[in-house]
Amino acid sequence: MFEIDWKSRVPIYKQLVERIKELILEEVLKENEQLPSVRSLSKELTINPNTIQKAYQELEREGYIYSIPGKGNFVAPVKSKIKAEKEEKIKSQFKKIVFEALFIGISKNELIKIIEEIEKKLSGGDKS
Repeated sequence: MFEIDWKSRVPIYKQLVERIKELILEEVLKENEQLPSVRSLSKELTINPNTIQKAYQELEREGYIYSIPGKGNFVAPVKSKIKAEKEEKIKSQFKKIVFEALFIGISKNELIKIIEEIEKKLSGGDKS
């Protein structure tokens, strides 16, 4: 679940912060779910516990997690800031897909039709 790129120039704690954010935004890590302890994650990744602690502190400062003394660290309830980041990520991915679709010849009208079909299914209008 947590992978470190040892060849990257990005500091290990930042890699960990970004990976945990991704897992929260993708809802792999759910609201109020407990994160691995600093000690266990340190053993699993074979990195210094201070590095894990630094990543957890950064995530807490940014509002992604919260800690309960003696209990551990937990995923914070989704806040508007996190929701906005998730929306921005989805929009960015969507733009890339639309660009590729238009580039290969799928028409704007076909794309709109697909979006309308999905919207209809979400609103319960089509049970197929």
